[in-house]
Amino acid sequence: MADTNFDVVVIGGGPGGYVAAIRAAQLGMKTAVVEREHLGGICLNWGCIPTKALLRSSEVSHILHNLADYGFAADNIRFDFEKVIKRSRQVAGQLSRGVTGLLKKNKVTVFDGTGRLKGGGKLEVTGKDGKTQVLEAPHIIVATGARARALPGIEPDGETIWTYKEAMVPKAMPKSVMVVGSGAIGIEFASFYRNMGAEVTVVELVDRILPVEDEEISAFARKQFEKQGMNILTGAKTEKLEKAGPGIRATIDQGGKKDTIEAEKLILAVGITGNIEDIGLENTKVKTDRGHILVDGWLRTDEPGVYAIGDVVGAPWLAHKASHEGVICVEKIAGVKDVHPLKVENIPGCTYCHPQVASVGMTEAQAKAAGHEVKVGRFPFIGNGKAIALGEPDGMVKTVFDAKTGELLGAHMVGAEVTELIQGYGIAKTLETTELDLMHTVFPHPTLSEMMHESVLDAYGRAIHF
Repeated sequence: MADTNFDVVVIGGGPGGYVAAIRAAQLGMKTAVVEREHLGGICLNWGCIPTKALLRSSEVSHILHNLADYGFAADNIRFDFEKVIKRSRQVAGQLSRGVTGLLKKNKVTVFDGTGRLKGGGKLEVTGKDGKTQVLEAPHIIVATGARARALPGIEPDGETIWTYKEAMVPKAMPKSVMVVGSGAIGIEFASFYRNMGAEVTVVELVDRILPVEDEEISAFARKQFEKQGMNILTGAKTEKLEKAGPGIRATIDQGGKKDTIEAEKLILAVGITGNIEDIGLENTKVKTDRGHILVDGWLRTDEPGVYAIGDVVGAPWLAHKASHEGVICVEKIAGVKDVHPLKVENIPGCTYCHPQVASVGMTEAQAKAAGHEVKVGRFPFIGNGKAIALGEPDGMVKTVFDAKTGELLGAHMVGAEVTELIQGYGIAKTLETTELDLMHTVFPHPTLSEMMHESVLDAYGRAIHF
């Protein structure tokens, strides 16, 4: 019989759970992970990683169809969609196996099965064979993640109405796709299918796409998507949905104006809800709100010895946020002295569409609403030598500062590789740098990062190259 007594047991092996388990093991705690499906969770298997593999393929498609811009020519450009999907799954599989290796290396015990809290530091694990065993630990971390949210009347059927899962492994390339929801997940799939040649319509309930982003960035991104041929309907509601041959027919209400859209597939991307069902919360004092577990700054629930991290505790629903919460939670349990609660405002967000979108901190509107007098800087990609050389002149970097203190309140970007650039501003916010620190930093030339410098300079009327 396997050992069933541990210092820490983690329910869920996603980017929050497996990171928490590894850090616990590093700190000398005897640790176990309970995972019902695949190590790596949604992120590695059905989210962050495989979608980036798909989007890389769509970037290649975009370049191939614009070869003339770079002095090349090619005839009969085509792709094998089955191989595109296969590559995505291979990438996911490779990284999932990597997580298995990391847990083994750190001597973390893995239980394949479903965990249910029993109270009193006990967790019942039901294996795939139906057999159960009870694990005991003074510290149990819930990292069960989340799943796609459905809308009344638009329930996914796996055939014509997809969630992100079905959208990642289609049997064939659809000729037309309707995406309901324009957050990161919706826009990434819209961008992928459009760059692969599908007719794409995005339907968003609020008045702009990418609604959590700065308004200027959202507007800029929309223009680029529409230039690529994407049809975008904002302030729009899917009023009626019915089958139409092999696809769907949707009646859209856009401010009282009715329109009908037909598409082969519909992708539902209207947010996620935490996996809080059937994990034994009723046996504890754990409190929930709107599908998510309530925790304090140290990720503690109202049940002593039970913690929760990642998507199951709510927004922002990001893998890197989950991982960081896992480390904070475990280090606090271990009594590490220099551990600090997570500052949500310092968490970067990235959307891997074409063009990419990335941000950290407050938008201009949020900063003003919070009472800040602001200084705002902007710099366009067209003013950057590296962007022009890459053939990527469409984009913008925007920075928001407190006018009195020089504090960097937020940074927002749209354009090539901004998901890589944003970490610079993330470090700046963590270090609490001011505009002077950023102005005095030497940025290498020629790089896209120079635009970050110029945007800061522009906020104070000192931009050099625009």
